[in-house]
Order: sequence, then structure tokens, then C-alpha cells
Amino acid sequence: MAYDLIVIGSGPGGYVCAVKASQLGMKVAVVEKRATYGGTCLNIGCIPSKALLHASEYYAHAAHGMESLGIKLSGVELDHDKLMGHKDAVVKSNVEGVAFLFKKNKIDGIQGTGKILAPGKVQVTKEDGSTEELEAKNIVIATGSDVAGIPGVNVEIDEETIVSSTGGIALKKVPEKMIVVGGGVIGLELGSVWSRLGAKVTVVEFLDKILGPMDGEVSKQFQKMLVKQGLDFKLSAKVTAVEKAENGAKVTFEPVKGGDAETIEADIVLISTGRKPYTEGLGLEEAGVKLDDRGRVEIDNHFKTNVDGIYAIGDVVKGPMLAHKAEDEGVALAEILAGQAGHVNYDVIPSVVYTQPEVASVGRTEEELKKAGVAYNVGKFPFMANGRARAMEATDGFVKVLADKETDRVLGVHIVGFGAGEMIHEAAVLMEFGGSAEDLGRTCHAHPTMSEAVKEAALGAFFKPIHM
Repeated sequence: MAYDLIVIGSGPGGYVCAVKASQLGMKVAVVEKRATYGGTCLNIGCIPSKALLHASEYYAHAAHGMESLGIKLSGVELDHDKLMGHKDAVVKSNVEGVAFLFKKNKIDGIQGTGKILAPGKVQVTKEDGSTEELEAKNIVIATGSDVAGIPGVNVEIDEETIVSSTGGIALKKVPEKMIVVGGGVIGLELGSVWSRLGAKVTVVEFLDKILGPMDGEVSKQFQKMLVKQGLDFKLSAKVTAVEKAENGAKVTFEPVKGGDAETIEADIVLISTGRKPYTEGLGLEEAGVKLDDRGRVEIDNHFKTNVDGIYAIGDVVKGPMLAHKAEDEGVALAEILAGQAGHVNYDVIPSVVYTQPEVASVGRTEEELKKAGVAYNVGKFPFMANGRARAMEATDGFVKVLADKETDRVLGVHIVGFGAGEMIHEAAVLMEFGGSAEDLGRTCHAHPTMSEAVKEAALGAFFKPIHM
């Protein structure tokens, strides 16, 4: 059967692109190698990890965080099987939701591994080894990313003792000790889950700060909060070996600037050193599709590869590896293929770390503005001075607004605090319309809300906050 569009991969980028293309009148097929749709995000990534984060927060709060509110609880227990059952139920609901969207939008979902034979031709290899050839005017590569491993270190990930994020969301019991290799988003989120449930967690990070690309001040203050929660950190540490041990696994590392090596052991070692584009077995070389020096599919400003009729979006191309970035690219590409003016504003893509407290940012950091030589004003407001935060005992953290010194246009907003992932979007909307710190500061915010801290930080960027 001939299609207008074949999408290889049904993660957030792929399935959203397919749905939008179908809405715009195209005949669409999606090729997916998993038994269920949704890609890494829905099956073994974003969604299951958030289910565990949410449940573990409730557990920790019930066990340790309510006495000061006048609520005394005793005998709080963890039912590990039910915890994992909740996670699995959330995943099932979400992947079934994607299958429903395909049915509703008359999209043909085809199970199997896709390979591009030539422009307009895709071969699908089924689980039983049989093959099927599909034809389409256009093909979209939306195959996402895979675990990157540790550069220069041979690590055998068995997903039981030495695990990636895949095994990290499916541990059979709470470990007594866990080592997390990598202080980025995935490592800190999953490290937080198991720490709250009772594990002693040590994070080993190559850089001299956690959350590498995020605002330096946010990173520094956030690390202090995690230390108070019981996490240990080994920064500027180069991992040289990860090996099985008698009662678990061990990690050997040495100071980046030189010094003696150190080895620590734990029941579980989580490798969370980033992800790499997934291009294996797609037939890209044979089809003549170019990759860049980081293994990503090269595209132009309209997501087109160097081969006519072949496009790529999401983790497999340049830019941040974020589900919502992939979704926006999927929508934009579908619009372009339909003759419309699809566009993604890469300057306004929020990023969230779903720990407790959350960390959220959109736009430029102070470090980026300094490097670019941009003059800017800073407005900051601590949640300690926010009435709702005090009432909720959620006073950790602050809001930082960065605005152009001459125009007052907001260039970046960074939040560490309870609900930061929700609050960041008022900054994103403001920035999408080129708004100023004064615009945000003069916008009436309901009282009492955590979001008033965003308003106060904006007031501080163009004049002075009221409540500080």
C-alpha cells in the first residue's frame, strides 16, 4: 500500500507527527519495533519514572514529613510490588492512549523493524522474520535515542546489578546502597526515587557541577538541597571502571585534575551518562543519508535530510533530547509537508527536572549571556518569602529572571522549588511573545500562590520586588 507519509518510530515525536499529518489529510503509517507504541518515553522513560517519583514523594512525606503539620503517622510501609504495579498501570494506560489516537485518526500502525531501502521505500521486518515493503511520498526518521554508556569504559549492563534507566525503573527491591554514574536529569531523578525509598545514594559526576548545562547558581543551590536529603556527591570524578563485585558492583574513579583513584561498592550501579541517537539498522548509509560528527541525522531548517523525501526529528537530530521538543518538531514537519509554515522556536523550550523540589528553566543561563557578551539584569525571589510556600512548608528554592539590560525583554527564567515544572510555562508564554520583565511583573497573580514568586522575581529584574 502507498502512503503519503511513513514514520519510523512511535515515540513522542513520531506519533505526534503522524497524528498531525493525518489531521492535515495525509494517509499515514507508523512503523514501531516494540509491541506497544510510545517509544522510550512512554514505555521505559519519562512516564514510568514520573510514576515512581510521584509515589516515592508520597511515601517519604508520609514517613518523615508531616509531623510538623500536626499529623502523626506510624507504621508506614512500602509495598514494592504495588509500587511497581502502579508504574506499570500508568505505562499501559499511556501506550493504549497512543493506540487509540492511531485508530481515531485512521493511522496504520505496523509492528516491526523499519529499514529505508531507498527514497519512498521502507522494509518492515516482523518478529517472525517475514518482511513487508511499504511505499510513501515521504519518510520520517523518529527513532529516538539509546543509552550512551561511559566513554572509554567497557561496561556490561545486565539491567539487574549494573543498570541503565531501563533497569533503574524496575528494581526488584530497594537497594541498601546505590551508585549513580552521571549527575544529569535521569541520574538525579532515579537517584531521588531510590533515596526516598531508603537507599543510600552516591552520585559520581565527571563535571564540577550537577545538571551540566543548567544555570550555575541553580545547580549549586539544588545540590545543597539534595545533600540535605541524604544524597552524596563525588564531583570532578572520572570513572575508569564499573565491575561486578561479590555483593553487587563497584565503581572506580579518579579526580579529573589528577590524584589517587577511589573505589566504592553498592548493591546497584545506575549508568546515567546520557543518550545517543538511535540509527542502527535503519539503512541510512545505503540510502545516502548523512550523519554529523555526533552520529545525529543531518537536517536543514525544515527537518529534511540530504536525500529528497527523507526527514528526521527528535532525539535523532540536533538539539536537546526532550520529548516536548520532538513533539513540536513533529507538528512543524507535518505542517511543512502539508504546505504550511511549520516552525519551532528553539529559544523557548522549557526543561524540567522532576525531583523534589523540581528544577525548571527556559531560555538562556547567566553563563550563556556572559559568554555572548549580552548585558542583562537579574531579578531573584526566594520561596522563603512567599506566603503559600510557607503554608505548604515548601520554602526551598528561588526564582531567577534574566532580562535584557536595554530592552527589558526576558531572556531566561530559572526556578528551583515546589511545582517549578508547572510555573515555568508562564515564562515560556511570555518569552514566546517577546515579553518584558515589566510585562510579567505587572501581570496580576492570584494570592496566595507559589507563582507570585515568579512575579516578584520579574519585578526585581526591572525595578524592585515588593515582598523582599
